[in-house]
Amino acid sequence: MVKFEHQSVMPDAVLDLLVTDQTGVYVDATLGAGGHAALMLKTYPKIKVIGIDQDSQALEYAKGQLAFYGARCRVAKGNFRYLEALLRSMGVTGVQGVLFDLGVSSPQLDQRDRGFSYQYEDAPLDMRMDTDNPISAFRLVNQKPERELAEAIRTFGEERWAARIAEFIVKARQQEPIRTSGQLVQVIRAAVPQAARRGGGHPARRTFQALRIWVNDELGALSDGLDEGWKMLTPNGRMAVLSFHSLEDRIVKKRFREWGDTDRARLMTKHPRTADEAEVKANPRARSAKLRIAEKIGH
Repeated sequence: MVKFEHQSVMPDAVLDLLVTDQTGVYVDATLGAGGHAALMLKTYPKIKVIGIDQDSQALEYAKGQLAFYGARCRVAKGNFRYLEALLRSMGVTGVQGVLFDLGVSSPQLDQRDRGFSYQYEDAPLDMRMDTDNPISAFRLVNQKPERELAEAIRTFGEERWAARIAEFIVKARQQEPIRTSGQLVQVIRAAVPQAARRGGGHPARRTFQALRIWVNDELGALSDGLDEGWKMLTPNGRMAVLSFHSLEDRIVKKRFREWGDTDRARLMTKHPRTADEAEVKANPRARSAKLRIAEKIGH
């Protein structure tokens, strides 16, 4: 089994703001390595947790980590965009809290064969969180029209050189398929002007983010998942969302405000919570994290 260790972000803040019923049922909709779920189960001996993840490797690892808690913890494979159907198939009609910890996890980035990282030159262009997904980064990079590539890189990566990168990708794939992360990085380096490569981090960072979001339809799934989770919350139940880039946070902020404007929600975080310097030092991934929490009012 692949080791799927991962350091949960802002665990204390998540628990303090999310858990209001210490005998309730809580959903970790992005179970990952099970860090947040394990902390909830350990801290509150009477709550139950349902863990959901679309990554089979993560799910198998989490099962082992959470086996100690027996029937208090149930896990299921699935995409949180179908959260209501998943929960109802398990006989669950309402929950007291839902947690979303978004984005790619450290173990996924660290696994060469998953193709999420631009650091591994010989990694396959994959990027699928659910390996049953028929759409991979290889398929998008090598088959999509130039205009569609440029739009995705611009929208999902907020990359100013999107059109030029798409143009260079299409020219390169006409010679041979772009199969590895290293090949794609070389194409991106050639496309981004030298002056622009001097600052702003790795030149491939934004394009790789865009492809990952595109492959997994992360923003569409998030929008659906928020609505699905909200429907399953009981009155006074809470939803917590940890996001790691502005595209995700905008969707969460907008949805929470819409619910608040129609008196369906009480915003528990008027401004997003962020990690303190001590946590960022111990876990650099926490630097970009934003935590928003909303409480459901009525049905």
